[in-house]
Amino acid sequence: MDTLILGIGNVLLMDEGVGVHVLNALKHVPLPHGVEVLDGGTSGADLVDYIADREKLIVIDATVADGEPGTVYKFTIDDLIRKTSQMGSLHEFGFVETYLMAKQLGCAPREVVIFGVQPAEIEFGLDLSDSVQKQVPRLLKLVVEEANRLV
Repeated sequence: MDTLILGIGNVLLMDEGVGVHVLNALKHVPLPHGVEVLDGGTSGADLVDYIADREKLIVIDATVADGEPGTVYKFTIDDLIRKTSQMGSLHEFGFVETYLMAKQLGCAPREVVIFGVQPAEIEFGLDLSDSVQKQVPRLLKLVVEEANRLV
């Protein structure tokens, strides 16, 4: 498969699981040929085999920054590497490490696009907060548009 859509997060911690919730919603949306979807959970380095040699990697995760809850961010892997020290997601740090490992092995994805969502609540619970849940349709649209865009 040429493109991987990777949802990262812990669905037991409300908005922390937004990436996985978006993946579940993607099951009901037609995707272009050659697009694979993967629940990355809270994985780290063990994702190298899944991201290796992809033309495009689209990542969805909770991103703690300065925005209002539900704010959607779009950035590249270079943006993420520069901002990791300023942003607060253990998954982002783990994902950067995973990407850098793939790069060192010579199998990094050709293009990486990350969609981050500012969480409202990170506490025990299976549902997204209202402000993050309201962004799921927008995220679906953005992810599908990105999957349709050629590298």
